[in-house]
Amino acid sequence: MSAWVLLVLAGLLEVGWALGLKATHGWTRLWPSIFTATSMVLSLVMLSQALKVLPISLAYPVWVGIGALGVAVVGMLFLGESVSVIKLICIGCIALGIAGLKLSSS
Repeated sequence: MSAWVLLVLAGLLEVGWALGLKATHGWTRLWPSIFTATSMVLSLVMLSQALKVLPISLAYPVWVGIGALGVAVVGMLFLGESVSVIKLICIGCIALGIAGLKLSSS
């Protein structure tokens, strides 16, 4: 599997564990805690595999960016969090940064 595919999957799993963290209620709920811990481990394993090929200065910000974008979008679309023009502009800036990092890679 290519390093970029692993990195994107790791980023998506980061979204899962970040959202799951809220659902654990401080690690007091069993199934959300199992889901969250599993997502964390898988995300880090996939990130570490991608880092075998990709430079950390590229892979880590992309991983974090995917997680940040995903959580922000899910929060606004499905969790009733507020939406504002400034939030959307900032999310767009993060997306442009991720795209710029990908385009700058050789």
